[in-house]
Amino acid sequence: MLKARYLGIQNEEASRKLVNYGSQCIDEDDISAVIKVLRSDYITQGPVVTQFESAIAERVGAKHAISVSNGTAGLHLACMAAGTDQNSRGVTSTLSFIASANCLIYTGAEADLIDIDPATLNMSAKRLQQHLNQNEADIVIPVHFAGLASDNAAIKEISGPRCIIEDACHALGGTYEDGSPIGSGKYADMTVFSFHPVKPITTGEGGMVVTNNDEYARQLRLMRNHGIERDVSRFSTTKSQSKKPLPGYYEQQTLGFNYRLNDIQAALGLSQLGKLDKFLARRREISLYYDQVFSELPIEIPHSDQKNRNRSGLHLYLIHVNWEKIGRNRADFMGYLASNNIGSQVHYIPIHRQPYHVERYGYKPQEFSATEHYYSGCLTLPLFPAMTDEDVELVVQIVKSAFEI
Repeated sequence: MLKARYLGIQNEEASRKLVNYGSQCIDEDDISAVIKVLRSDYITQGPVVTQFESAIAERVGAKHAISVSNGTAGLHLACMAAGTDQNSRGVTSTLSFIASANCLIYTGAEADLIDIDPATLNMSAKRLQQHLNQNEADIVIPVHFAGLASDNAAIKEISGPRCIIEDACHALGGTYEDGSPIGSGKYADMTVFSFHPVKPITTGEGGMVVTNNDEYARQLRLMRNHGIERDVSRFSTTKSQSKKPLPGYYEQQTLGFNYRLNDIQAALGLSQLGKLDKFLARRREISLYYDQVFSELPIEIPHSDQKNRNRSGLHLYLIHVNWEKIGRNRADFMGYLASNNIGSQVHYIPIHRQPYHVERYGYKPQEFSATEHYYSGCLTLPLFPAMTDEDVELVVQIVKSAFEI
């Protein structure tokens, strides 16, 4: 049995609802923080956005943190800040959400895919080296799948002078192998976090790009706000004029986007950030308990080494099943779980299988053998901080019974 119940908003009705694979954890402190902003003078971009950015930068040890509307927007702007265009190529892991590759294509660049390391489920450093030996690339986008960062020093060395943009949307609060925080800039030029409801903390929707590079930070701030410059020293139309510009004057200096976070979201994020360590501790407690009780089942449990558990962002709890060997069908198995109020998911349908990317690049499944093996048997089980002990025991009971049918 677990040692302790999570102290959050819970009630009997909630415990009878579907236990999904992931969920937000909102308490009265979060609600109060949002209400305070709703009663203030600013609800769009105001002082709380700046406070949230500063808090994230401090947490991960980065010089700059630039908030954006979601993780995908962060990846897109990071590629733009790095100067990608129609003459550029980037490379990322095929085991990820489609945004990890699409962010390159948004800028006009091409997005190549790399197979995973079967142990870490992250970009294979060996495959990256082989790819870069034979192909041009300007950008490398490693993905910290399920919250675990791996092979970071090797990827940095292999990438050489290329810009590294970490997709750390699963990994806020995690660390690299050497113990330094993900996002500190030790192994990447820019790092992107997501604040979607199922991620380590939430702002409803939202994201953050962190960097130690002053120019990248300036470009990110410029492009998240329509390409508008407000710094008088950087105006182009006033350089040859003696008069000062009017108060509130601004210049659009590039084609940007409306990718801003607002104070309402930032207030929620700031409140959530204060509970990140508690959230991670609960995720770790549940994961370690699952590891123990599921060890008797005919499954593999990725990332279950305790060193990995201790440093991961623990976004997802993954199992891998040889469905053919146990004579079961994954869809039927998931259906059985759902009929017993247990949500499950497949993370992810690999990017190289997506029709858009197949049509664009002609990918074939056999080119990605490690990812195909993982995809054939993967399943995500419920893991989130607001799970009660009863929720966890229900998951264990139903998953065990599913293997006994």
